[in-house]
Amino acid sequence: MTINGIIPEIWASRLLYNLNKNLVYAQPGVCNRDFTGSIANMGDTVHINGIGPVTVRPYVKNTTIAAPENLSDASTALLIDQGDYFNFSIDDADQAQTQPKVLDSAMSEAAYGISEVADDYIASIMVANVSEDNEIGSDASPIVPNSSEGTTAFDYLVDLSTKLNEANVPKTGRWVIVPPFFTGLLVKDDRFTNISASGSPEALRNGFITRAAGFDILESNSVPNTTGTKYKIVAGYPGAVTYAEQVSSVELYRPDDRLADACKGLHIYGSKVIRNSGLALLTANKSA
Repeated sequence: MTINGIIPEIWASRLLYNLNKNLVYAQPGVCNRDFTGSIANMGDTVHINGIGPVTVRPYVKNTTIAAPENLSDASTALLIDQGDYFNFSIDDADQAQTQPKVLDSAMSEAAYGISEVADDYIASIMVANVSEDNEIGSDASPIVPNSSEGTTAFDYLVDLSTKLNEANVPKTGRWVIVPPFFTGLLVKDDRFTNISASGSPEALRNGFITRAAGFDILESNSVPNTTGTKYKIVAGYPGAVTYAEQVSSVELYRPDDRLADACKGLHIYGSKVIRNSGLALLTANKSA
């Protein structure tokens, strides 16, 4: 169905574009997004192929090598079990049919709301599936970053990096997602703002989204927390988490009981941690 020449497929693409601009936890570079095009409906299952480890043995000249081993199946399934919808209308008195920017703005607002819900979901999936060996602090004993040597926000970034190093996590593409208060502490640290220490001039240009301690540092208000305390700061690399999404439908219609143009749509998605040792978690409270 079209309303005044507006094609639903175009608006579905626009919605997904705006959605992806707003995502933090679910964005490419944080999650593996290779399977987004493989889903169409809620309840779909994406099978992610993989194999177990290959044994490497020492070679001795002029001796018989071992028989080929049977590799184990390490494939996993990603279930598309989440769905969110929107449904709004724009009254004819607002002349939406001659003001497509009004509808475009409404779609942007819908995309922003959907992205918040998706980010909250993926953040919770990450936090719940971090390897215990990669955790710093806990709900019972959260760390409190301050200005003392060894306990600053920057020091804890280094500790998160060390956890990933010890787990043999690739160093390329590492990221950490922090709440605004943690960003504020980082910006006050000379090691963060000094180009030679951070390895990037971005820290001087924007302060709160940059690269330091081996991480792309991203800020989000979706960092899980309990009433402003016990913030769950997750670090990782793109191979640790898989996320797939689709705007499965967008329908433009005329409500029977309204003189208005209306639009409704469904966003389906799913996420799974496929390598829990590829994530590290810092439980932190704000400084007193």
